[in-house]
Amino acid sequence: MNSLKKLGALGKNAEAGMKAFQALDEAALADGAIPKKYKELIALAVALTTQCPYCLEIHKKHAIEAGATPEELAETTFVAAALRAGAAVVHGTHLME
Repeated sequence: MNSLKKLGALGKNAEAGMKAFQALDEAALADGAIPKKYKELIALAVALTTQCPYCLEIHKKHAIEAGATPEELAETTFVAAALRAGAAVVHGTHLME
């Protein structure tokens, strides 16, 4: 998590890109047709499949703040695991003659 302290330097060196990313992130995760709690659980599932420790930490915090329960966090883990495993199985079709 120490590298997150360097986001300021990244933004300073690529201000337009950082502002655009922050605006996208804010809009995508804002409460809307999909409630914020569900968006944060989706973000966690994606972070579990991409294995981003920063996203896991940040979105876990936001999911809990939005009311996610330990049970919801656990089920999110297995949704991500099922999708990741499913992707491996489906890609296995490329190995078949």
